[in-house]
Amino acid sequence: MFCAAAAAQLRTIPQDAVRGTMRHLYDTLIEIDGERAQLSQGAQIRGTSNTIVLPVALPPDSVVKYQLNTSRQVHRVWILTPEEAAQPDTAQPDKR
Repeated sequence: MFCAAAAAQLRTIPQDAVRGTMRHLYDTLIEIDGERAQLSQGAQIRGTSNTIVLPVALPPDSVVKYQLNTSRQVHRVWILTPEEAAQPDTAQPDKR
């Protein structure tokens, strides 16, 4: 039974998610690698245990992977575990 619960907690971070260092500034404004960005309406930040983290609870200088929506707002964020952060980053930011 515990194995099934552990398997349900596994998370998949999309290959196109981009790595960055993120911190919360205020409200829905964040900073990624020193540049300000806006969280989208309905944005989700997932902690290392795959639970939802409120923006104000985002640890400072969190190593994350993130995706943007079509309006170029940060839409999905995954705070990386030390093991995930040690993996090479294959995604490249879309600088459109």
